[in-house]
Amino acid sequence: QVQLVESGGGLVQAGGSLRLSCAASGRTFSSYAMGWFRQAPGKEREFVAGVSRSGSATYYADSVKDRFTISRDNAKNTVYLQMNSLKPEDTAVFYCAASYGAAGVRGQNNYLYWGQGTQVTVSS
Repeated sequence: QVQLVESGGGLVQAGGSLRLSCAASGRTFSSYAMGWFRQAPGKEREFVAGVSRSGSATYYADSVKDRFTISRDNAKNTVYLQMNSLKPEDTAVFYCAASYGAAGVRGQNNYLYWGQGTQVTVSS
């Protein structure tokens, strides 16, 4: 079993940046494809970005492409989401998730373990 703990959320002005981290417990972190999702108030949780087990392949939702960067450090059991040029519509609770399946899959059912989420608020 894997436990995931997100950090790095907060309040930022539009155009600013934040870096989210997700620390995983256990020795098998590199066995999982990882993803970031977000859920805005009144909306469904949606896929944001995904990364393969080695970190060599990354995947993004169109809405964040060229602004967000996902990466991982398997030695530190951590996955990151660098968010630049933030917009008010990026305001959401951000979750990291771990999957035994293929990397970059957008369906939530593909992900077995979830963190508790971290709030990101972007003011205009």
